[in-house]
Amino acid sequence: MTPRPKRSLGQNFLVDRDVGARIVEEARVGPGETVMEIGPGKGALTEGLVRCVEEQKGRLILVELDDELATDLVGRFRGCPRVEVIHRNILLVSPAEVTSYPADLKVIGNIPYNLTSPILFHLLARPRPREILLMIQKEVADRILAEPGGKEYGALTISVRAIAGVERVLSVPAGAFRPRPSVDSTVVRLKPFWPTRLEMKEEVRLRDLTRAVFQWRRKQLGKILRDHPDLRLTQDEVGRVLAASGVGRRDRPEAVDPLGFVAMARAISD
Repeated sequence: MTPRPKRSLGQNFLVDRDVGARIVEEARVGPGETVMEIGPGKGALTEGLVRCVEEQKGRLILVELDDELATDLVGRFRGCPRVEVIHRNILLVSPAEVTSYPADLKVIGNIPYNLTSPILFHLLARPRPREILLMIQKEVADRILAEPGGKEYGALTISVRAIAGVERVLSVPAGAFRPRPSVDSTVVRLKPFWPTRLEMKEEVRLRDLTRAVFQWRRKQLGKILRDHPDLRLTQDEVGRVLAASGVGRRDRPEAVDPLGFVAMARAISD
């Protein structure tokens, strides 16, 4: 019996073969590479990825939480020594667990809309994979790719783009899925920066900083840095941070680009 989509797991299965083939092509699997697919489901991407890793003599790790689907995947690829199925929640699987060289890992997946942010930040935690190709809700992709000054520009934009370069790869209509979701999707490619722009403590400070300033996004940055309960810098500290980052005291958060926030986080951590 074919497993039915489970609403509790946010399952929307990709059924458009052309879209699946395009995503596999965009994965650009190279010689000897290890690829991890998140939520392979019924295998819309998996079959093509298996062919790629076999041709390139690589490895494919399939991480599937659903009991029925994981069992089906194990049976289907039992004869493929280059394929391994991990029957667990992706949020409990670290890149360091599946390969000795996480910085060389490629991650690909059509992830549940309701878990987009947790999965995204889990994958961007250290140690980071070399490349991440994800199908996510179009609205979330628009927020990640937003430019300063727009209403979609915010904490998510900064938190992702301070750590990785992001590009829009493919737009996918709702009709490519069953059951059909109420929104369209976008495939994005993320390439974590190497060397990293920030030290670990600076990344923690960046998250705190962006969360705080965008809670008060209508206020000026000088006032936010001085008065927000999660920041509370002295006047001297505010002046030093703004001077070091080239940000104006009267600027509002949406006017500052990701590099400006990186500079502020670095200055606050000094």
